[in-house]
Amino acid sequence: MDNFEDADTQETETCLQMTMYHPGQLQSGIFQSINFTKRAKVPSSEVVKFGRNSIACHYTFQDMQASRVQFSLHPFKQFNSSVLSFEIKNLSKKTALIVDSQELGYLNKMDLPYRCMVRFGEYQFLLEKEDGESLESFEIQFIFSPRPLLQENNWPVQRPIPEDGSYSSTSTESSFPTEIDENEL
Repeated sequence: MDNFEDADTQETETCLQMTMYHPGQLQSGIFQSINFTKRAKVPSSEVVKFGRNSIACHYTFQDMQASRVQFSLHPFKQFNSSVLSFEIKNLSKKTALIVDSQELGYLNKMDLPYRCMVRFGEYQFLLEKEDGESLESFEIQFIFSPRPLLQENNWPVQRPIPEDGSYSSTSTESSFPTEIDENEL
């Protein structure tokens, strides 16, 4: 009984759930190096990087369209708060990162809301934070989505981000689908 009474109180950990989607995920194995079966425990002092470089990044995308280091998640504690928060930083020189409707250029960063959509290229990530008590570490849980997240979660449908990294504000392209008769091709 003494061991139970003297044991440290176990704190719950903040969990960042990342639901992931890419249209080529089944054919090309883009997410094959990511463990979807269990939560990963990460020290709060670590910056977590995502990209295609397995040496620089904690989590890699098996895709030449992804930058060597695409983005990072940095845990921190807000003033007057008792829980962990996260900021996201775009580390790609070529591709903008869209967080909800905010476009982040190279080295731009922002605090993550409790629930948000993060996109670049054809990648879609739904990030949802569950608060915990521990400030020493947090958990990341990866969830595989077989369907596009923008449609599944009623986010406004937006065009993929071009590889040059940004949208052209002078584009005359219609954002609505156009029907073409096969004889017109």
